[in-house]
Amino acid sequence: MSLKPTPRYTRLTSDQRRAGLIAAGLACMARGGIQAFTVDKICHEAGVSRGLITHHFGSMNGLLAAVYGQMYEATTPNPDDLGSPDDPEPSRRISGLIDFFFSPGVFNRQALNIWLTLWGQISNNPELRAEHRRQYAAYHAMVTTALADLARHRGRDLNAGQLAATLICLVDGMGLQHCIDPETMPAATARHSCRDLLALSLGPIPD
Repeated sequence: MSLKPTPRYTRLTSDQRRAGLIAAGLACMARGGIQAFTVDKICHEAGVSRGLITHHFGSMNGLLAAVYGQMYEATTPNPDDLGSPDDPEPSRRISGLIDFFFSPGVFNRQALNIWLTLWGQISNNPELRAEHRRQYAAYHAMVTTALADLARHRGRDLNAGQLAATLICLVDGMGLQHCIDPETMPAATARHSCRDLLALSLGPIPD
């Protein structure tokens, strides 16, 4: 995931300006948390005037919601990349999902610290909460579908939506522990923990 802002003093399209401001917001947040997510710091990072945040996002809350959406896009796999639902061994889709969760581009302290910053703002920010609900619904549906396909293939009767929510919570919790002390929660341990959880309901999940 690149946090580099758009180069300064370049004639850009509206979409490129939006992308540059989002990247600048991410870069500021990565360095200093929510305290660094200010109009002046973001505009300086992006090399633009202060009014462009309001022009493109309506407000700082609008930009924050866009940053949240960008983080979801960068750290959630495309379902098509996990394989076809018609795969004769759908456990490969689950294995690919777990491997993506704990890949170096996703399971790293910089990205996880940005998530912690964003999560800390949700309860007091209606725009961010609405974006979270929208993104989480799609994320949960993707995981639920993959689990349900495997359960059906193996003849297992389970509540795939509930298991998906449990898996997502486990992934998030291990991300928190990795932020606190990476040595106590390396990626390999996290992957094995997810496979062990799913094996209780679905049988073995191959590496």
